[in-house]
Amino acid sequence: MPLEIERKYLVKHDLWEALAKPQGEYYRQGYIVNEIGKTVRVRATENQGYITIKGKTDNPAIKPEYEYKIPKAEAIELLDGFTKNNIEKIRYKIDYQGHTWEIDVFHGDNEGLIVAEIELKSIDTEYEIPVWIDREVTHEDKYFNASLSKNPFKNW
Repeated sequence: MPLEIERKYLVKHDLWEALAKPQGEYYRQGYIVNEIGKTVRVRATENQGYITIKGKTDNPAIKPEYEYKIPKAEAIELLDGFTKNNIEKIRYKIDYQGHTWEIDVFHGDNEGLIVAEIELKSIDTEYEIPVWIDREVTHEDKYFNASLSKNPFKNW
């Protein structure tokens, strides 16, 4: 079973704004299934569509994950016809000390939230934390995209 091993962090806004960064990519995503323990997500990026199925384990940093590319047009049809409460964000990929950090700058109902993720090969993989990282939120469900689609940042 393929596993996603990922840690999540909040980002220090002032240091992030001052950071030289590459071009970000627009993401729109929504959930066909969004229940405790399982999600089916549809995502449209600027050039591609994806459908992702995620499960749950006892460790919130580890999830079974199946992800498949689909045509962007089909992703948009699924988002429009089968999901609600879509999330919009710009994703930036920053290489730092041999690892790629994905930083999501949220828009819409989650405006003002910036979350960084790092995917790891194993749970005990060592990595350095950049200065622009604030605190870890891996164990706080409210920061997961599936949760943000139901209870957006503007409501906190």
